[in-house]
Amino acid sequence: MKTFTRAMQALSDPGRVKVLKMLGAAGTLCNCQIHPALGLAQPTVSKHLKVLEDAGFIMGEKRGLWVHYRLNPAPSPLVRTLLDMLAGMLDQDPAVQDAMAAIGPTLSTPPDQNCGCGIMDPRD
Repeated sequence: MKTFTRAMQALSDPGRVKVLKMLGAAGTLCNCQIHPALGLAQPTVSKHLKVLEDAGFIMGEKRGLWVHYRLNPAPSPLVRTLLDMLAGMLDQDPAVQDAMAAIGPTLSTPPDQNCGCGIMDPRD
């Protein structure tokens, strides 16, 4: 029951749903890319990301001062089902479209490029 409740609570915030949609499209994003796209302060977005991570939706990788996030490649069956459902939903929602547009060029930026936070990928 705890896993189910945590997953539902994670999806109960529109900002967190937008984050999942953005990560689904972009692959990997830094908090410095996410918080401007959502129009929220960096600490607020960090809290949202922690909720998503605790629920098993995403994973973070620390790179310098920033953490880069991606969808969890091996989520629980419940989270996998919810991510699969979400993948085909909300693409036409204006709020989701605005968030996706706000990260614009990063959707085509390879993961080994500078994300804009001033930290180069350590794999360079």
